[in-house]
Amino acid sequence: MVPGRSDQADRVSGSGRVGATGRPYTGVFPIAPTTFDDTGDLDLESQKRVIDFMVDAGVGGICILANYSEQFALTDDERERQMTVVLDHVAGRVPVVVTTSHFSSRVAAERSRRAQEAGAAMVMLMPPYHGATQRAEEAGILEFFHTVATAIDVPILIQDAPVSGVALSVPYLVRLAAEIPHVRYFKIEVPGAAAKLRELIRLGGDTIAGPWDGEEGITLIPDLDAGATGTMPSALIPDLLRQVVDHYRAGRREHAVAHFERSLPLINYENKQCGLRAAKALLREGGIIASDLVRHPLPPLHPATHAGLLELARRLDPLILRWARA
Repeated sequence: MVPGRSDQADRVSGSGRVGATGRPYTGVFPIAPTTFDDTGDLDLESQKRVIDFMVDAGVGGICILANYSEQFALTDDERERQMTVVLDHVAGRVPVVVTTSHFSSRVAAERSRRAQEAGAAMVMLMPPYHGATQRAEEAGILEFFHTVATAIDVPILIQDAPVSGVALSVPYLVRLAAEIPHVRYFKIEVPGAAAKLRELIRLGGDTIAGPWDGEEGITLIPDLDAGATGTMPSALIPDLLRQVVDHYRAGRREHAVAHFERSLPLINYENKQCGLRAAKALLREGGIIASDLVRHPLPPLHPATHAGLLELARRLDPLILRWARA
């Protein structure tokens, strides 16, 4: 249980707020990368192995079609094919969050409706933006999420990240939760995430079912201290981050900190040197996927960067390097 905070699982209920068990989703919900073959086409067999690896890592759930899934490099047909294959393959073993972001309210609502029909437990969206200057005003953002919410019955997770360039104040996020029943989860990955999470929980109270962090979990301990109940990192070390969260939620903060500090050099290297290419590199190294290709114009990892990533990963012996050989 998070210190200083009552257990939301016993007090949050209502439309769009909780999972199928009647309790809020918590824990580690890593982002599954989209896998390609060496020609750049979807590799759906590798995709299934990624999903099986993540389930075996003991994750709380899985997120697909996020930015770390290269969603911005996929066609609409590829999105649909990947979503269908993944949700069919998961077959209810863990909840799946489907990212349905789009600038258009109509398109975002339709994507969300399709995700729910395919079996998504929740949808994640960023506020509408296009490029560096095209953004909706607060009234438009509110209407955007209203439009999505009217199309679905599953919860909505709002992604608050610098890439959108949209400033989402805590009072405004609380307003969204208060006025839109399905908006109950928030992935906070902006500078000062812990402070924002703490204020979100203070002002939002019972309307906030899931205060989560992201950004590869690089600030996981201060975010857990602030009251975060979930984290959405990459697929790099879900097994190790699960140990951090499990220890923390069991009241063993000192063990959580020790596990986190051991993993932090690798997390930092991923965050600062590799980005979304890190998980693919280790998935390929571990024999889980056939190719670590990222779609052009993203470049592959420099050989020296790749070597540094493997050096740090091998010190930790994570499941990603052992799973396919077990």
